[in-house]
Amino acid sequence: MLQCIFLLSDSGREVMLEKQMSGHRVDRSICTWFWDHALSHSEVLPVTASPTHYLFHVVREGITFLACTQVEMAPLLAIEFLCRVVDVLTDYLGALNEDLIKDNFVIVYELLDEMMDNGFPLTTEPNILREMITPPNIVSKMLSVVMGKSSNMSTVLPDATTSSVPWRKTDLKSAANEVYVDIIEEMDAVITREGVLSKCEIYGEIQVNSHLPGLPDLTISLANPAILNDVRFHPCVRFRPWESHQILSFVPPDGQFKLMCYRVKNLKSTPIYVKPQLTSNSGSCRLNVLVGIRNDPGKSIDNLSVEFQLPPCVSSAELTTNHGTVNVLADKKWSWMIGRIPKDKSPSLSGDLILEAGLERLHVFPVFKVGFKIMGVALSGMKIDKLELKNVPSPPYKGFRALTRAGEYQIRS
Repeated sequence: MLQCIFLLSDSGREVMLEKQMSGHRVDRSICTWFWDHALSHSEVLPVTASPTHYLFHVVREGITFLACTQVEMAPLLAIEFLCRVVDVLTDYLGALNEDLIKDNFVIVYELLDEMMDNGFPLTTEPNILREMITPPNIVSKMLSVVMGKSSNMSTVLPDATTSSVPWRKTDLKSAANEVYVDIIEEMDAVITREGVLSKCEIYGEIQVNSHLPGLPDLTISLANPAILNDVRFHPCVRFRPWESHQILSFVPPDGQFKLMCYRVKNLKSTPIYVKPQLTSNSGSCRLNVLVGIRNDPGKSIDNLSVEFQLPPCVSSAELTTNHGTVNVLADKKWSWMIGRIPKDKSPSLSGDLILEAGLERLHVFPVFKVGFKIMGVALSGMKIDKLELKNVPSPPYKGFRALTRAGEYQIRS
């Protein structure tokens, strides 16, 4: 049972929002203890034991979501609830930052009030919350200013909250009659300075956008479910069909939602290569970076970019490229926007780095972070074999697509 949730600003010193969940009030001094603990440790675990409370936290977009309890509980329950709070606030506000939290304080407080009852998770489905609490818009803000209305709470309890399918309306009517399934994957990779692939895995999500009337029953069969690890489902997924036959059977919420997420580990190859080469001597350094396609995914690689930060000992640099544009950002950070790799040449970046006076060689080497996007393919090999629908009055329109993009993709020099 959670007793309190705090939303802390980027500095950690300001408590932007406090929501007490139970009769026992948690003093704000626990936030000071947590911040001091974070400053004194290089890495803070998601679960921390203070002298008086157990603390759970997640950090998103510079905002720390901190939950407290004095009783023993499943740590993953608290972490998952905080992640669900982040997802709901992002869905409601369109993004997540300090200004949005402060400008929509009343809505955020009302959402937390509905999502937890006396310290236990209650209503966490965004579609049902939208019926209970109106999302912020220009009209609601004008009415709040003109009429003094500060609450967006509905006076009618949604029917779905008392049904066996609490994430969907019982008498839903939709003129669209369509369902779309997206596979979205992020590749995390670490490549050593010797060019050895030390880590390569994919975090993926299956997102569904459903606009079906009535109470449809969907079944998704995957072509190769054996490659999946660390699978996590939306509450609508029936666990028994997955456990016995690796089939996703569910009654979908209306609108867009995350059906499941997964991880594919120990991949052996990456779609592109980035080969940095640094040579330094006599106070100067030469940098050469070559980019190309290692394993052709069959689809075009778009939005290719390389970012790196030069060490503080580099006083100046002059870098040029034969393709794309190079920009200097703050704190000696460079951004090389390549876009799409041309067929007639391999993009390269080269130039001279001038070291500070008294330094002969470069002792700290930059880490190159790569970004890319590949439409139409899931690099993990994840495929949807079949989508079946029941309890649908007429055949709906179905659509599938896949997307792979770079996550934490690093090359060390």
